[in-house]
Amino acid sequence: MNIKHFQRMKQTGEKITLVTCYDYWSARIIAQSDIDCVLVGDSAAMVMHGQRTTIPATVELMATHTRAVAKGAPSKFIIADLPFLSYRKGLIQAMEAVEQLLQAGAQAIKLEGADGNEEIIRHCVKSGIPVMGHLGLTPQSVHQLGGFRVQGKEETAAKQLQAHALTLAECGCFAVVLEMIPGALAEHITAALPIPTIGIGAGAHTDGQILVLQDLLGMTTDIEPTFVKKYLEGAALIKEALNQYHQEVKQKVFPKQQHTYENAA
Repeated sequence: MNIKHFQRMKQTGEKITLVTCYDYWSARIIAQSDIDCVLVGDSAAMVMHGQRTTIPATVELMATHTRAVAKGAPSKFIIADLPFLSYRKGLIQAMEAVEQLLQAGAQAIKLEGADGNEEIIRHCVKSGIPVMGHLGLTPQSVHQLGGFRVQGKEETAAKQLQAHALTLAECGCFAVVLEMIPGALAEHITAALPIPTIGIGAGAHTDGQILVLQDLLGMTTDIEPTFVKKYLEGAALIKEALNQYHQEVKQKVFPKQQHTYENAA
Protein backbone atom coordinates (compact mmCIF):
# COMPACT_ATOMS: atom_id res chain seq x y z
CA MET A 1 0.00 0.00 0.00
CA ASN A 2 1.11 3.56 -0.69
CA ILE A 3 -0.28 7.07 -0.30
CA LYS A 4 -2.35 6.81 -3.51
CA HIS A 5 -4.34 3.86 -2.18
CA PHE A 6 -5.98 5.89 0.61
CA GLN A 7 -7.93 8.12 -1.78
CA ARG A 8 -8.73 5.22 -4.09
CA MET A 9 -10.12 3.16 -1.21
CA LYS A 10 -12.31 6.03 -0.04
CA GLN A 11 -13.71 6.42 -3.54
CA THR A 12 -14.46 2.72 -3.94
CA GLY A 13 -15.76 2.25 -0.40
CA GLU A 14 -13.11 -0.30 0.57
CA LYS A 15 -12.37 -0.02 4.29
CA ILE A 16 -8.81 0.76 5.41
CA THR A 17 -7.23 -1.20 8.26
CA LEU A 18 -4.51 0.11 10.55
CA VAL A 19 -2.94 -1.14 13.76
CA THR A 20 -0.38 0.41 16.04
CA CYS A 21 3.01 -1.25 16.27
CA TYR A 22 6.08 -0.39 18.30
CA ASP A 23 8.68 -3.12 17.90
CA TYR A 24 10.43 -5.50 15.52
CA TRP A 25 8.94 -8.85 16.52
CA SER A 26 5.31 -7.75 16.26
CA ALA A 27 6.07 -5.85 13.05
CA ARG A 28 7.34 -9.13 11.57
CA ILE A 29 3.95 -10.73 12.29
CA ILE A 30 2.01 -7.76 10.91
CA ALA A 31 4.16 -7.87 7.78
CA GLN A 32 2.78 -11.35 7.09
CA SER A 33 -0.83 -10.25 7.69
CA ASP A 34 -3.42 -8.56 5.47
CA ILE A 35 -3.37 -5.33 7.53
CA ASP A 36 -3.10 -2.30 5.21
CA CYS A 37 -0.74 -0.08 7.18
CA VAL A 38 0.90 0.56 10.53
CA LEU A 39 0.96 3.50 12.93
CA VAL A 40 3.95 3.85 15.21
CA GLY A 41 1.93 5.72 17.80
CA ASP A 42 3.14 7.86 20.66
CA SER A 43 0.91 5.52 22.66
CA ALA A 44 4.18 3.58 22.88
CA ALA A 45 4.89 5.72 25.94
CA MET A 46 1.92 4.07 27.67
CA VAL A 47 1.83 0.60 26.12
CA MET A 48 5.57 -0.11 26.04
CA HIS A 49 6.95 2.12 28.80
CA GLY A 50 4.18 2.20 31.39
CA GLN A 51 3.52 5.94 31.31
CA ARG A 52 0.08 7.25 32.26
CA THR A 53 -0.19 9.47 29.16
CA THR A 54 1.51 9.88 25.79
CA ILE A 55 3.16 13.13 26.89
CA PRO A 56 6.53 11.59 27.91
CA ALA A 57 7.14 10.37 24.35
CA THR A 58 10.05 12.14 22.67
CA VAL A 59 11.25 12.38 19.08
CA GLU A 60 14.17 10.11 19.94
CA LEU A 61 11.84 7.51 21.45
CA MET A 62 9.54 7.63 18.44
CA ALA A 63 12.48 7.33 16.05
CA THR A 64 13.74 4.27 17.91
CA HIS A 65 10.36 2.53 17.73
CA THR A 66 9.87 3.58 14.10
CA ARG A 67 13.24 2.17 13.12
CA ALA A 68 12.41 -1.19 14.70
CA VAL A 69 8.99 -1.36 13.01
CA ALA A 70 10.41 -0.37 9.63
CA LYS A 71 12.94 -3.20 9.85
CA GLY A 72 10.23 -5.70 10.77
CA ALA A 73 7.61 -4.61 8.24
CA PRO A 74 9.44 -3.00 5.31
CA SER A 75 6.58 -3.78 2.92
CA LYS A 76 3.91 -1.96 4.97
CA PHE A 77 2.99 1.74 4.78
CA ILE A 78 4.30 3.17 8.06
CA ILE A 79 3.02 6.33 9.72
CA ALA A 80 4.81 7.76 12.77
CA ASP A 81 3.41 10.09 15.40
CA LEU A 82 5.03 13.44 16.01
CA PRO A 83 5.20 13.50 19.83
CA PHE A 84 4.12 16.12 22.35
CA LEU A 85 5.20 19.69 21.48
CA SER A 86 7.65 18.51 18.80
CA TYR A 87 5.67 20.42 16.14
CA ARG A 88 4.81 23.45 18.31
CA LYS A 89 8.28 24.93 18.77
CA GLY A 90 8.63 26.56 15.38
CA LEU A 91 8.94 25.36 11.83
CA ILE A 92 12.64 24.50 11.91
CA GLN A 93 12.42 22.30 15.00
CA ALA A 94 9.24 20.70 13.72
CA MET A 95 10.88 19.78 10.43
CA GLU A 96 13.90 18.39 12.27
CA ALA A 97 11.52 16.08 14.16
CA VAL A 98 9.84 15.07 10.89
CA GLU A 99 13.25 14.43 9.36
CA GLN A 100 14.23 12.06 12.17
CA LEU A 101 11.04 10.01 11.83
CA LEU A 102 11.29 9.68 8.06
CA GLN A 103 14.96 8.79 8.23
CA ALA A 104 14.00 6.11 10.77
CA GLY A 105 11.72 4.53 8.17
CA ALA A 106 8.31 6.22 8.28
CA GLN A 107 6.60 7.11 5.01
CA ALA A 108 4.24 9.61 6.66
CA ILE A 109 3.76 11.47 9.92
CA LYS A 110 0.69 12.12 12.09
CA LEU A 111 0.01 15.09 14.30
CA GLU A 112 -2.84 16.08 16.60
CA GLY A 113 -5.20 19.02 16.18
CA ALA A 114 -5.71 21.71 13.56
CA ASP A 115 -5.41 25.14 15.20
CA GLY A 116 -1.84 26.39 14.89
CA ASN A 117 -0.71 23.40 12.82
CA GLU A 118 -1.64 24.74 9.40
CA GLU A 119 1.84 26.03 8.55
CA ILE A 120 3.69 22.83 9.46
CA ILE A 121 1.16 20.67 7.59
CA ARG A 122 1.39 22.77 4.43
CA HIS A 123 5.18 22.90 4.64
CA CYS A 124 5.42 19.12 5.04
CA VAL A 125 3.08 18.50 2.11
CA LYS A 126 4.98 20.94 -0.10
CA SER A 127 8.17 19.16 0.94
CA GLY A 128 6.79 15.82 -0.25
CA ILE A 129 5.89 14.45 3.18
CA PRO A 130 2.43 12.87 3.64
CA VAL A 131 0.60 14.10 6.76
CA MET A 132 -2.23 12.39 8.63
CA GLY A 133 -4.37 14.52 10.93
CA HIS A 134 -5.95 13.55 14.25
CA LEU A 135 -9.10 15.05 15.81
CA GLY A 136 -11.51 14.28 18.63
CA LEU A 137 -9.77 12.88 21.66
CA THR A 138 -6.22 14.09 21.12
CA PRO A 139 -4.22 12.35 23.87
CA GLN A 140 -1.42 14.93 23.91
CA SER A 141 -4.05 17.44 25.12
CA VAL A 142 -5.42 15.12 27.80
CA HIS A 143 -4.88 17.64 30.60
CA GLN A 144 -6.73 20.38 28.76
CA LEU A 145 -9.54 17.97 27.85
CA GLY A 146 -9.92 16.88 31.46
CA GLY A 147 -9.10 13.24 30.82
CA PHE A 148 -9.75 10.58 28.20
CA ARG A 149 -13.32 11.65 27.39
CA VAL A 150 -15.62 11.44 24.37
CA GLN A 151 -15.37 14.65 22.33
CA GLY A 152 -17.89 16.50 20.13
CA LYS A 153 -21.03 15.58 22.09
CA GLU A 154 -22.24 19.19 22.31
CA GLU A 155 -23.35 21.09 19.20
CA THR A 156 -20.65 23.76 19.44
CA ALA A 157 -17.90 21.20 19.88
CA ALA A 158 -19.28 19.10 17.00
CA LYS A 159 -19.28 22.08 14.66
CA GLN A 160 -15.72 22.92 15.68
CA LEU A 161 -14.57 19.37 14.91
CA GLN A 162 -16.24 19.54 11.51
CA ALA A 163 -14.51 22.85 10.76
CA HIS A 164 -11.14 21.48 11.92
CA ALA A 165 -11.55 18.40 9.73
CA LEU A 166 -12.12 20.58 6.68
CA THR A 167 -9.08 22.67 7.62
CA LEU A 168 -6.88 19.58 7.75
CA ALA A 169 -8.11 18.50 4.32
CA GLU A 170 -7.54 21.97 2.88
CA CYS A 171 -4.00 22.02 4.30
CA GLY A 172 -3.20 18.82 2.42
CA CYS A 173 -3.61 15.96 4.92
CA PHE A 174 -4.13 12.64 3.12
CA ALA A 175 -6.32 11.24 5.94
CA VAL A 176 -7.55 12.09 9.43
CA VAL A 177 -7.99 9.96 12.53
CA LEU A 178 -11.26 10.55 14.41
CA GLU A 179 -10.92 9.34 17.99
CA MET A 180 -13.72 8.91 20.53
CA ILE A 181 -16.44 11.01 18.95
CA PRO A 182 -20.14 10.15 18.46
CA GLY A 183 -20.79 7.83 15.52
CA ALA A 184 -23.26 10.20 13.86
CA LEU A 185 -20.72 13.04 13.95
CA ALA A 186 -18.00 10.80 12.51
CA GLU A 187 -20.36 9.73 9.73
CA HIS A 188 -21.15 13.37 8.91
CA ILE A 189 -17.48 14.35 8.82
CA THR A 190 -16.64 11.32 6.68
CA ALA A 191 -19.30 12.27 4.14
CA ALA A 192 -18.13 15.89 4.03
CA LEU A 193 -14.41 15.25 3.65
CA PRO A 194 -12.61 14.54 0.36
CA ILE A 195 -9.99 12.54 2.30
CA PRO A 196 -10.41 9.27 4.23
CA THR A 197 -11.32 9.19 7.91
CA ILE A 198 -9.85 6.53 10.20
CA GLY A 199 -11.95 5.80 13.26
CA ILE A 200 -11.07 4.65 16.74
CA GLY A 201 -14.11 4.76 18.94
CA ALA A 202 -15.94 6.69 16.22
CA GLY A 203 -18.46 4.15 14.97
CA ALA A 204 -18.75 2.08 11.82
CA HIS A 205 -19.13 4.77 9.16
CA THR A 206 -15.55 6.04 8.90
CA ASP A 207 -13.45 5.06 5.90
CA GLY A 208 -11.21 2.85 8.02
CA GLN A 209 -10.43 1.67 11.53
CA ILE A 210 -7.39 1.61 13.79
CA LEU A 211 -6.81 -0.26 17.03
CA VAL A 212 -3.87 -0.61 19.36
CA LEU A 213 -2.32 -4.00 18.62
CA GLN A 214 -2.10 -4.98 22.28
CA ASP A 215 -5.79 -4.12 22.78
CA LEU A 216 -7.10 -6.25 19.93
CA LEU A 217 -4.85 -9.14 20.96
CA GLY A 218 -6.20 -9.03 24.51
CA MET A 219 -2.84 -8.13 26.03
CA THR A 220 -4.22 -5.12 27.92
CA THR A 221 -6.06 -6.25 31.04
CA ASP A 222 -6.18 -3.17 33.29
CA ILE A 223 -8.06 -0.82 30.92
CA GLU A 224 -10.66 -2.05 28.44
CA PRO A 225 -12.17 0.81 26.37
CA THR A 226 -15.73 0.32 25.13
CA PHE A 227 -14.69 0.65 21.49
CA VAL A 228 -12.13 -2.18 21.63
CA LYS A 229 -12.95 -5.68 20.41
CA LYS A 230 -10.62 -8.45 21.56
CA TYR A 231 -9.75 -10.86 18.76
CA LEU A 232 -7.60 -12.99 21.04
CA GLU A 233 -7.25 -13.59 24.79
CA GLY A 234 -3.54 -13.01 24.42
CA ALA A 235 -2.66 -12.29 28.05
CA ALA A 236 -4.39 -15.45 29.25
CA LEU A 237 -2.74 -17.59 26.56
CA ILE A 238 0.73 -16.25 27.34
CA LYS A 239 0.22 -16.70 31.07
CA GLU A 240 -0.87 -20.30 30.42
CA ALA A 241 2.23 -20.96 28.30
CA LEU A 242 4.54 -19.46 30.93
CA ASN A 243 2.97 -21.52 33.68
CA GLN A 244 3.26 -24.67 31.58
CA TYR A 245 6.95 -23.98 30.96
CA HIS A 246 7.43 -23.32 34.69
CA GLN A 247 5.76 -26.61 35.65
CA GLU A 248 7.68 -28.66 33.06
CA VAL A 249 11.01 -27.35 34.31
CA LYS A 250 10.03 -27.98 37.94
CA GLN A 251 8.81 -31.49 37.10
CA LYS A 252 11.94 -32.20 35.03
CA VAL A 253 9.87 -32.72 31.88
CA PHE A 254 11.69 -30.01 29.92
CA PRO A 255 14.17 -30.10 28.27
CA LYS A 256 13.90 -33.50 26.62
CA GLN A 257 16.41 -35.31 24.45
CA GLN A 258 15.31 -33.55 21.28
CA HIS A 259 16.11 -30.20 22.92
CA THR A 260 19.66 -31.25 23.79
CA TYR A 261 22.86 -31.08 21.71
CA GLU A 262 24.81 -34.31 21.34
CA ASN A 263 28.57 -34.60 21.83
CA ALA A 264 30.63 -34.48 18.65
CA ALA A 265 31.53 -37.94 17.33
